[in-house]
Amino acid sequence: MPDLTYEESCWKRGVTEVVGIDEAGRGPLAGPVSAAAVILPKGFQHAILNDSKKLSEKKRELIYEELLANEQLRWGHSFADAEEIEEKNILKATHAAMARAVDDLGASTGCYCLIDGLAVPNFPYDSEGIVKGDSLSLSIAAASIIAKVKRDHLMLEYAKVYPEYGFERHKGYGTKLHLAALREHGPTKIHRRSFAPVAQLEWKF
Repeated sequence: MPDLTYEESCWKRGVTEVVGIDEAGRGPLAGPVSAAAVILPKGFQHAILNDSKKLSEKKRELIYEELLANEQLRWGHSFADAEEIEEKNILKATHAAMARAVDDLGASTGCYCLIDGLAVPNFPYDSEGIVKGDSLSLSIAAASIIAKVKRDHLMLEYAKVYPEYGFERHKGYGTKLHLAALREHGPTKIHRRSFAPVAQLEWKF
């Protein structure tokens, strides 16, 4: 289970704002990348908070509501939509969304960011990458929950706009249902047209 080991190491160095950062939605064929940044209060504890991928949707929703209701917790969020992903590429768009999430959080320039995964080159805040950080750091785990649930909520809204695609079921990932809908209806404006399955199908339209 994640804990505050990384955060406590930063606090001992005199860092007052330790920011956990994670993203959701790098792999789907449709919809945005979602990035969240979280500052937890010292001594924060949670019985089941973990990497969002290890939790059921019901538990993610419950934890999400608890995190947002915690007045001692600070968080920020940003999306990078399909247009930005096409313009910058998926990695750069993800990094840009992460930086905007820290901006949205209102962290000071002296904050220190714990980013899930590899280190981010030229990140505008002092930072380090932590591989599998969402399973190690409570701050990153909290960010993973917020990023995932906010993206899921948006994909449910897109499901109302594009009901023939079944976004409420697969959230934009390349399932058989999604690929079948793409073959029948073609890509929408929220599809990532440079991603191979979409790009290959576009020849038919």
